[in-house]
Amino acid sequence: MSDPGPIRDIVRGVPVFPDEMPPFDPVAAPASPLDLFLDWLRTAVADDVAAPHAVHLATVDEDGAPDARVVILKDLTEDGFQVASSKDSPKGRQLTATPKAALTFFWPAAGRQVRIRGGVSTGTTEENDADFQRRHPVARALVLAGSQSSPLQDRAELDAAVESQVERIEATEGLASTTWTVFTVAPDAVEFWQADQERRHARLLYTRFGEGWRRELLWP
Repeated sequence: MSDPGPIRDIVRGVPVFPDEMPPFDPVAAPASPLDLFLDWLRTAVADDVAAPHAVHLATVDEDGAPDARVVILKDLTEDGFQVASSKDSPKGRQLTATPKAALTFFWPAAGRQVRIRGGVSTGTTEENDADFQRRHPVARALVLAGSQSSPLQDRAELDAAVESQVERIEATEGLASTTWTVFTVAPDAVEFWQADQERRHARLLYTRFGEGWRRELLWP
């Protein structure tokens, strides 16, 4: 590896926050973090924020080491934030063995983050299959191939496996997956972070309190 020079020289001058960001008054925030999240998500969509439903999902492996990747938020219900994966994938195995997770949404164009932590539950067979059937045929084919994160010999191996499974899907109406699983993260804590040009960021933390939520401001 050639010497890239100090990282600070590479990123010097790169803007950290946009010139204009949406307003946020923590005092006027709703009682439930789910309501505030929906408000922020709708604003992000209306403002054309790129992939506002993309979320960093953090888990731990069998050794307790952290692992993270970006997935898509499938839905938000009263039970929590839903993502999905094969239960045989690394994240699926990790969520099954240690059913706790953290989620982080980051919307740079709005200077906003949302951080969520909580326990994880799995969907019913009907919920899992309904989500699986909504996926693109190639996405379903990749799940049915059952090799996510395994070593791949070359692109030809991938193409052949996908083609074979797509043929199965086309030949069998409603072909289901026995591994596809909806995982719901039931939030115990949700933090909303709004950037400030002077670094006096606004941070509002919701934590579970009985049947409701406790709200408190945090130092930047």
